[in-house]
Amino acid sequence: MKLERNSLLILAALAAVFPLLVTDQYLLHIGIMVLFYAVLASSLNLIVGYVGEFSLGHTAFLGLGAYTAAILSTRYGLPMWATVPLAGLLSAGLGSLIGAITLRLQGPYFVIITLAFAEVLRIIANNWVGVTNGPMGIAGIAQPDILASASTLFAKRFYFYIALAIAGVALYLAYRFVYSNTGRAAVTVRENRYVAQSVGIQPFAYAMRAFVLGAFLAGLAGGFYAHYISFVGADVFRFSFMATMIIMVLIGGKGTLLGPLVGALLVTLMEEYLREAQELRMSIFGLIVMLVVLFLPKGLMGFLTLRRERRGDQGDAPGCTPHVQAQGGAA
Repeated sequence: MKLERNSLLILAALAAVFPLLVTDQYLLHIGIMVLFYAVLASSLNLIVGYVGEFSLGHTAFLGLGAYTAAILSTRYGLPMWATVPLAGLLSAGLGSLIGAITLRLQGPYFVIITLAFAEVLRIIANNWVGVTNGPMGIAGIAQPDILASASTLFAKRFYFYIALAIAGVALYLAYRFVYSNTGRAAVTVRENRYVAQSVGIQPFAYAMRAFVLGAFLAGLAGGFYAHYISFVGADVFRFSFMATMIIMVLIGGKGTLLGPLVGALLVTLMEEYLREAQELRMSIFGLIVMLVVLFLPKGLMGFLTLRRERRGDQGDAPGCTPHVQAQGGAA
């Protein structure tokens, strides 16, 4: 607990000074996308890592949050500070509705139904022209007034700190959930549903709390994404977003708070590095995921935790040996 908390604080401090040391707008953009994906991966990790259900429909909450912010901004003139929280709340409401249906299912049934919900929303966004503008999407999403006469570099720094604030909120809520009685109960459900029921834990209730919190965080990320990109289309529901989130969680280590952050950093950098190899990029990511699943099933953070525990055990064992030998020599 202390290690994760201290590591998160150190990463937050490093992220806070990053825009002050960097003037390259491309690097700032990469930093913004790392923070955006860190929120998304952390939100998915609550469901996959702590509840133990593999959701393939998390883009439903991302897309709903993005469209909510876009519509509230372009049609009703609401500022960014209002549209982003409302996007999270509306996504949480959808999460409670979807969760009430899907969390009563397990295994492949849960996976298929969540994927179906995301696909239904994609079809609605493509065809409900009066609200979503159909395939053309919603363009011209308003930027904050402070950026009206600001330089491009200032705008990038501004969005970086907004993304950092959202990531801070997301990680704080995830931290409080994981180290609460609710989070411990959710982990018990993940490990063994029947044992959890035998000690009075209701699997559906605790899984629902994690699911709704994950939906809320994904909605916040979607609302931010809409304002940052200034355009939202039905592509926001596409499976590539889902695949990226899954890869980040698996590489970083599911069931840890630091894992999604590490995964977001590594995958975002690899995506930028492999941008020219568009056709091979997903194949390379697929190969990486297979290697991780085979050789690092708990991800990088799980591997490092295991190494640290083994070193601790090895460090304790030799400590007794000299004492025993000394007693033998004295005898």
